[in-house]
Amino acid sequence: MSLADQFPDITKRNQPLAPFTHLKIGGPAEFVVHPRSLDELNAVLSACQRDKVPVRMLGGGFNLLIKDDPVPGAVVRLTAEPFTYLHRDGKRVTAGGGGQLFDLIALTVKHGLGGLETLVGIRGTVGGSVRCNVGDRSGEISQTVRNVTVLTDAGKVQVRGRDELTFTEHQSDLDEPVILSVEFELDSEPPDVVLKRMLKAWIQRKAAEPLSFQAAVRLFRNPPGHTAATLIDRAQMTKARTGGAELSERNSNYAVAHPGTTARDILQLAEIVRAKVKERTGVLLERELHVW
Repeated sequence: MSLADQFPDITKRNQPLAPFTHLKIGGPAEFVVHPRSLDELNAVLSACQRDKVPVRMLGGGFNLLIKDDPVPGAVVRLTAEPFTYLHRDGKRVTAGGGGQLFDLIALTVKHGLGGLETLVGIRGTVGGSVRCNVGDRSGEISQTVRNVTVLTDAGKVQVRGRDELTFTEHQSDLDEPVILSVEFELDSEPPDVVLKRMLKAWIQRKAAEPLSFQAAVRLFRNPPGHTAATLIDRAQMTKARTGGAELSERNSNYAVAHPGTTARDILQLAEIVRAKVKERTGVLLERELHVW
């Protein structure tokens, strides 16, 4: 009995994944599942484990490239209210792992809670943002994390306190399959002060990224002591293009996907740039873009 037969109300067969990603690129998934509760999520994951069905969790699809071929197994999306809720209790805010980071930031700014506003403009779900420890010199999301509630491979709900977690640049040791929720502890400040700081961060971030109407993804991690964009510029690769994919004029560490771009175009562009940067600067860039 297939996954679609076991969970007909929440499962679709051969559903294209492109609409669920920022790049609008990607082949169909064998199954796409939208659990409506923790019990349903646990049942789906248990069935997949029992039947040896591969499982992938798909959040906002912002730092993800899905290849053009069909994706085997189950792709799970946590879009129902039990996974996207926001709850405020004084200076503490709990957010469902499937909720959008922008909605969390908007809530905290509205209530004069500082600590997340400099992340404005970063796209992604709350869970994915914490797992990848998004941020920059102005601050990282990990600085405000109090605890993270996860679902383990064994189907157990566990709470990991801040002292149990390790965060580094754009990484964490959160390796459980599902982040159910995150509790943040923030600073109480006048709302207009927090809003002003958010607007400044928004202007600075947007000035250093591709234009908002462009579908684009960040390609490489910044190596120690450098930025990937600076190394790409130094290697004279700023005008590199493969098929419908080209490097952004505003930040060469981003690949812009024009209409008709394939996943292969972006992967080939990344490899060409990576090879030239290594040849001309001696630095081997590490890919930051996740690829299925």
